[in-house]
Amino acid sequence: MELKEALNTLDRIQRKEIAYMHAMGLLSYDGSTGAPEGTAQNRGETLGVLSEAAYAVTTGKDTRQTLACLKDHWEELDDVTRRIVERKEKDLAELSRIPVEEYVAYTRLINEADAVWHKAKEQNDYNSFAPYIDKIVSARKRNAFLVSPEMDPYDYQLDKFEEGLTRSKCEAFFKTLKEDIVPLVKKVTARPQVDDAINKMHYPLAQQEVLSRKLMDLIGLDRNHCMLGVTEHPFTTGFTKYDVRITTHYHEDSFLSSLYSVIHEGGHALYELHVDDRFAYTCLGGGVSMGVHESQSRFYENIIGRSEAFCELLMPTLQELFPEQTKGFSAHDLFFAANKAEPSLIRTEADELTYTLHIMIRYEIEKKLFAGEVTSKDLPELWNALYREFLGISVPDDRRGVLQDTHWSGGMFGYFPSYALGSAYGPQILHRMEQDFDVFEAVKNNRISRINDWLCEHIWQYGCLYKPGELMEKVFNEPFDPKYYTDYLKTKYAAIYGLND
Repeated sequence: MELKEALNTLDRIQRKEIAYMHAMGLLSYDGSTGAPEGTAQNRGETLGVLSEAAYAVTTGKDTRQTLACLKDHWEELDDVTRRIVERKEKDLAELSRIPVEEYVAYTRLINEADAVWHKAKEQNDYNSFAPYIDKIVSARKRNAFLVSPEMDPYDYQLDKFEEGLTRSKCEAFFKTLKEDIVPLVKKVTARPQVDDAINKMHYPLAQQEVLSRKLMDLIGLDRNHCMLGVTEHPFTTGFTKYDVRITTHYHEDSFLSSLYSVIHEGGHALYELHVDDRFAYTCLGGGVSMGVHESQSRFYENIIGRSEAFCELLMPTLQELFPEQTKGFSAHDLFFAANKAEPSLIRTEADELTYTLHIMIRYEIEKKLFAGEVTSKDLPELWNALYREFLGISVPDDRRGVLQDTHWSGGMFGYFPSYALGSAYGPQILHRMEQDFDVFEAVKNNRISRINDWLCEHIWQYGCLYKPGELMEKVFNEPFDPKYYTDYLKTKYAAIYGLND
């Protein structure tokens, strides 16, 4: 095979793989947002057929011969092609060690588990979902053994979502956060609580839907390529940079829930939509890791969206859409409501300060599951005990406890630490961005496009060209330091709760 032929074949292989992923992604998205309840089995059959076809492309003779040829011509390849080959070799090495029947069976298992989880959460029926946790953990451990027998199986899971992340790195990272955040939470909860009355009015769903579309426009989402859906547990799916779907969940008695869900998922979508066109339809055409991805969603949700500057920008829109509900309230009232901090049950509703404690709880549980120290039958009791230990609250039922997150039904063990890592990246990104322009002045003056342009220049455009650690150090111009995050939280919440008074 000549070099030119190999390059053309590589392009064809990647386009075929992405087409299969697109089709499977659409089926999964439909299953989470609107498909009739009885369609899960049929969807699983289709996903099984498609996953088998995708497996054949990734591990097939054409792929092996093409990658071998490109390795022979390594010195003639540009940096982009080398990175593609590197990632494709990793995919080939991983998938080729997993028997195709196991790969297909796992795809069907995840589809079935997701449908069961939705119903179990709705009916507060943990026992119906529990067997799937054991099956999925067993399958993930089996995959880890087949692919990287020398690795700890939970390290393997962590690395799937954040390349290079390990339990030892998580332990050091969480230790730093816990030492600073736990005492800060105690100080905040000892102070008089801020007034969040603006969030306790009745906000009709139809008007909240209008607000969601305005929020998408406000942060610069291209609605020709990004659609908003409704689901039980908000998420973002990027099929390609030209088709990204975000979701939210509305509550008539808490409009801030959906508001910040849309901004959070919008941050994910902005990243996907702004990857350089040259990476489209290649394995570089998306966010590089979940830690970096969560840094973008958490940056928009918390650092931008919960800032006083953003509240001032948004308030006229709220007054227009909800004149009765917002009567007598100011942007300052909105700012306090948006930043109210107190221990709570639901991770996705958690305030910026206590959020990381929710992540630590899930991390502790996942470690024990993968170490074989607990099984699914132990999780409700363990979950409730950790919520008492970390947050000092009692969990009233499994629906608001161990069943609240969708991640485990999708096999995403090892994902949760990415939320904490992404949260911690945000303030260091802000520190670097502020060296170039006044970030919150830009927000206040409705120039969020300036923030988007900066992030596109430094992060979004690169897709998966760099490894996550390399990319972040390029952005920061220094090593990652979680103290930027804890210092940011201390400063912000000291001001809101008058800790220095």
